[in-house]
Amino acid sequence: MHEIIDIFLANMTLIIAFMYITLKLKEIFIVNIKKFSKKLWMVPVVISFLSIWVMHHPLIHEGMRIDLRDVPLFFIAYLMGWKYGWIAIILPLLYRYNLGGPTVIDGIIQSIILPFVIGAVFHRPKNFTPPNTLLNLKHMFIGFTVYQLVKSILMYFTTPATSLTILIMIVFEMIALLTITLINNDTNRNVLLRRELEILSRHDNMTSLYNLRYFKSKIDDLMKANKPSVIAMFDVDYFKNYNDTHGHPAGDVVLMTFGQLLKDSMRKRDLFARYGGEEFIICFGNVDTPHEASELADKFRNLVETYPFFGEEQQPNGKITISIGLSSVSNGKSLDELIQEADQALYQSKNAGRNRVSTYQS
Repeated sequence: MHEIIDIFLANMTLIIAFMYITLKLKEIFIVNIKKFSKKLWMVPVVISFLSIWVMHHPLIHEGMRIDLRDVPLFFIAYLMGWKYGWIAIILPLLYRYNLGGPTVIDGIIQSIILPFVIGAVFHRPKNFTPPNTLLNLKHMFIGFTVYQLVKSILMYFTTPATSLTILIMIVFEMIALLTITLINNDTNRNVLLRRELEILSRHDNMTSLYNLRYFKSKIDDLMKANKPSVIAMFDVDYFKNYNDTHGHPAGDVVLMTFGQLLKDSMRKRDLFARYGGEEFIICFGNVDTPHEASELADKFRNLVETYPFFGEEQQPNGKITISIGLSSVSNGKSLDELIQEADQALYQSKNAGRNRVSTYQS
């Protein structure tokens, strides 16, 4: 009895430690792996080595090797399904066959193939969202219970395992699977929460554009590289009138639309953010002359003017428009200086009748 419990405790500890370390390493290094979806095959390969490692510490009972190799195999099949689950069983199957013994076929079928098949049957493709899938504990244990019932019946009638051995094995396998599933969910929740916090810290909630703080940090890097750029400031003409006429929810939709228009029309080298209220800021990167920046800004101004906004016919100009102010080319100036120049040029556009682009004149 003590020997059985000691072996299962050793197996369970090994599985839990291995999964904990692997998931933590994934949490650290996943951000550096490009196109992770094409490298998903690595996950079942790693799990297959865990299953082999567990087989190094078996309970030998009348020529039968008893261990918890099936726990990681069921886990990966339930998590990833048929497509990847079969990869995890190849090496354990070959290794178990090489070990031999009077119950080698039974061991392969009951503790390698069977957990893979039942785990894959209960796999939920819609819930599989690599690399940070959260598992449904209740549904998973329904599948694992089905597997345990089938395996226990087969073991009882085809192997020398006693009822007590089978019962103890079920208890330890349940605990091991519960623990690694909780570790998986906890680790993935931490990653998802951290990612959400990073997004919130960098982006404006309404428009999903960069917020001003993160925008400035990106521009500071650009300034340090001495790349010529021009700052543009623009805001929505008569936006208060639009809010008063249609309500603030409609005004919020207009601001969200501006966010999408910027994403769709700006060049990859340009940076843009919501400055505050109905005001936005753009950094035209790698721009050598104010004229080049003015052409880019006027192209965007025209895009806004021709866009069919809801209720725009009730605006003073019969449409929603923007006024834009441009700074001079950076040439060693600080971001604050460029913003001040762009802001002055923006007021020039407003004073000149709105719906136009003005460039700062020193």
